[in-house]
Amino acid sequence: MSTDEKLLEQVNAILIERSKKAVELSRQAVLAEKIKYEPLWEALRYFMNEICYDSSHPTLLSLACEAVGGNPDETIGIATAIVLLTAAADIHDDVIDKSETKGSKPTVYGKYGKDIAIIAADVLWLKGMLLLNEASEHFALEKKQEILKLTKQAFIDIGSAEAKDASLRGKTDINPDEFLELIKLKVSVAVASAKIGAVIGNGNRQQIENLGEYAKTLGVLRTIREDFINMFEPEELTNRFKNECLPLPILYAFQDAHLKKKILEFLERNEITEAKLNEIIELIYDAPEVRKLGKYMRQSVEETTRNLYYQKKTESALIQLLQFTLQDLPT
Repeated sequence: MSTDEKLLEQVNAILIERSKKAVELSRQAVLAEKIKYEPLWEALRYFMNEICYDSSHPTLLSLACEAVGGNPDETIGIATAIVLLTAAADIHDDVIDKSETKGSKPTVYGKYGKDIAIIAADVLWLKGMLLLNEASEHFALEKKQEILKLTKQAFIDIGSAEAKDASLRGKTDINPDEFLELIKLKVSVAVASAKIGAVIGNGNRQQIENLGEYAKTLGVLRTIREDFINMFEPEELTNRFKNECLPLPILYAFQDAHLKKKILEFLERNEITEAKLNEIIELIYDAPEVRKLGKYMRQSVEETTRNLYYQKKTESALIQLLQFTLQDLPT
């Protein structure tokens, strides 16, 4: 087994172990509801059984709590709620972006249409808010208020980020540095999850802020890595060109006017062939600004790793999650 394969296996094990209970409880909570309109029920069942697996936020809650000496099991109720709240936001996002598929599966929007998707997301949002309130009641008043405050602000920030993102749709003159700042706003729920985990674990203010910064770095690097991956998926890349914003590496590659012209001519074609796509990606990877982006990611991992000072097992897991974001990046 190669080093990369071993790291992938370790990261998957961390994510599954730390999130599976919250994900399963969120599924049970939704499927226990009595939905009278069959198409809506089918959409919710499809999403919860086939698509919904938010492993990152429950994992951050669990690891942050454990990192400061707390019991990670105490985060499960909050994690269950956040799984549903982020699920609702994701479905709304698919509607806004007109994303009919994600990976190899149809989205709720792609399979059931806009109206059902919006209503399904509203059901998940309502259920998530109820579970959040219920789970927070198990904590002392000060902790409860902090949990609710962090969650509220995170989703307000997410809303702001998505609104700004929508305003940039279809534009090819986006400043990549400004778009990177927008990505930092988009990972607000990850930041809040880590902070909430530390609050539940009785961490001090420095620990709470430190873990929040860790989560921001991890969230940003995961998003950038996904943008690199999206460039290899013709359907996803086409949809982002037509209905969303292009991946960040392409925005940085656009700093070269000649390369920008070549990429746009390629994207405007009716059909993207695999051979031509690989040729364009090679040019993007070789672009100086894209190489700088890869360097920024590596430096972020190094700096964040230096600032971790928790018990060995938890710190090791946090570092592995960071290191995985660097796999297959331009050197």
